[in-house]
Amino acid sequence: MRSYEGQLSDNRPIKRTREEKQRQLAELEQQRAALKQYTSPALREAIDKRIRELKEELSRAPEPRRERREDGGPRRRPRGRRENAPGTPRR
Repeated sequence: MRSYEGQLSDNRPIKRTREEKQRQLAELEQQRAALKQYTSPALREAIDKRIRELKEELSRAPEPRRERREDGGPRRRPRGRRENAPGTPRR
């Protein structure tokens, strides 16, 4: 069965979040440290290349958004009674 254009099986990069990239970078660095001396140079180069790519992506990626404003207050006004609201609630 053939794939159609735009299908997820096409040769497209997988989108990952910043946290997933950081986790993958840590795993790859652990794998590189655990490699034996007799491991093929091609495998070492592939792991090193992917580590360099991930570090580059993380340095380019924007920082995650902050949850609060600069002054530390909430984004929205707290719910409650407004200053010019009538004395009885609407129903």
